[in-house]
Amino acid sequence: MIVFENVTKRYSSNIGIEDVSVHIKKGDFVFLVGPSGAGKSTFIKLILRELEADEGSIYVNGEDVTKISNRKIPALRRSIGIVFQDFRLLEKKTVFENVAFAMEITHAGKRSINRNVPQVLELMGIADKANKYPEELSAGEKQRVAIARAVINNPSMLIADEPTGNLDPETAKDIMRLLDQINRRGTTIVMVTHAKDIVDSMEKRVIAIDSGHIVRDDEGGKYGYEIDYVPAKQEGVL
Repeated sequence: MIVFENVTKRYSSNIGIEDVSVHIKKGDFVFLVGPSGAGKSTFIKLILRELEADEGSIYVNGEDVTKISNRKIPALRRSIGIVFQDFRLLEKKTVFENVAFAMEITHAGKRSINRNVPQVLELMGIADKANKYPEELSAGEKQRVAIARAVINNPSMLIADEPTGNLDPETAKDIMRLLDQINRRGTTIVMVTHAKDIVDSMEKRVIAIDSGHIVRDDEGGKYGYEIDYVPAKQEGVL
């Protein structure tokens, strides 16, 4: 599903990630954790080909994305659902229209949109919000819309970048139950987070990154981790 083989990404003044090798299998639910500046965002951007690796190979669904042509990058990104901390909804579109838009850019027909959007809104528990605008929704409802938009085209994997960062603890738990449900349906999930309580309670696979290196990779792990070297300071690396 996602394979990094000895991947290095350098910036002008530091290393984003260095000699990273990892294998994320189909159906995995993986938490990507570590301090700010550790290399988590670099890891995600390399998967999406928003950055190019300086060394190594990265396979997504069997294809080496370090070698694909620029014209294939949009198709790669359409095959991956993405959820952000700040929702990124279209404020002038209704809930239905926000989710439908993700189908429209894949040239889906109106009949397919009218059939599939209500189904995914029902799955997200927001079918009654279809005609509401983002400004009329709570933060938790906005995130449910964002997740609906991310999964409407049945992506093989979902990348969630701090999806609970703007939510209160109870709403965050609801969103995590929803993501767990999506994962149980077969979607691979990679979630970047600083939420220790969520990681510890979910007991999923945890990949910890520090100073561009994977320092721990545990099934059913906890957020906290110990490292046996003093990491170099990584100024400016997300």
